[in-house]
Amino acid sequence: MPRPFVAYLRVYEPLSSFDAPLSNLIGEALASGRLDPAAAGERERELWFRSQFTAPVTALPGEFPDGSPRPISAADIMVLDSAEVAPGVATVGKGPLVCPLDLRARCAAAMVGFLATASPVLRDTVLTASPEALREQATRVLSELPAGAVHVVSTTWTVPLPWFVITDPAHRHLVLAPREDARRRVAWRVPIGDAMSRVERARVLAQQTFGDDGPTKVLEDTGRWLEHFNTESAVELDYGGLVQLLDDDELRGDTSAEDVHAIVTALERGDGAEIAVRFEKLRDFWSELALRERFS
Repeated sequence: MPRPFVAYLRVYEPLSSFDAPLSNLIGEALASGRLDPAAAGERERELWFRSQFTAPVTALPGEFPDGSPRPISAADIMVLDSAEVAPGVATVGKGPLVCPLDLRARCAAAMVGFLATASPVLRDTVLTASPEALREQATRVLSELPAGAVHVVSTTWTVPLPWFVITDPAHRHLVLAPREDARRRVAWRVPIGDAMSRVERARVLAQQTFGDDGPTKVLEDTGRWLEHFNTESAVELDYGGLVQLLDDDELRGDTSAEDVHAIVTALERGDGAEIAVRFEKLRDFWSELALRERFS
């Protein structure tokens, strides 16, 4: 079975950022292993399936039937060494830098969004409990987040172009392996301080050019999310399972990070011609994945 076609933006915090008893649980889990980020999508899928095949069905993955959280395990934690982070103006902690999956909380946030936007007919069809009870449960789970935010945000079939703002284009982590091989990977890792500076610079320019919607809203939300975490954290943009949809030549020739950074610089110069050329390159590259989603 292929990996889920999901891309990720992750924050890895120093272990010292976590308070007891969570820090103790994470330390114990790390002693027994860690989750390879390349396997994160499969782990998330596994936890979701488990939640749906329990008796009774649990509303959120990673919890017991009574709604209490299951203990964190090594399979729920990703670890990054500070040496794997691109050098920058800002610094990162000595490590280990830790990124919990936070899947239970992420699904709780998705539940809140679903309850707010889905039609009553759809809610009645798919929900196994009352909307009020599920909203109360999801809100409680979100209130328990130590940092006030999940460490992972994800998107299917594509990468939001504003996410590339956080990267250092010169420090791409590219591993070419067979498409079904979990080692096949594209990622960037940067200090969170550098990521936040780049996001704010791009947000100001986007707002002046495009107004408050579109890329400006994505950049605003991303900057607000990053503010929740330790200033010595690292941020990772990972293509995740999308690398299965692109061949080796496409991955080698991918200039998305360079193109987005060139657009930001062109916005500062008011160079409309350069902006148009770069946007066309990005559209040509990512529209192919959009077509695959449409026909899947």
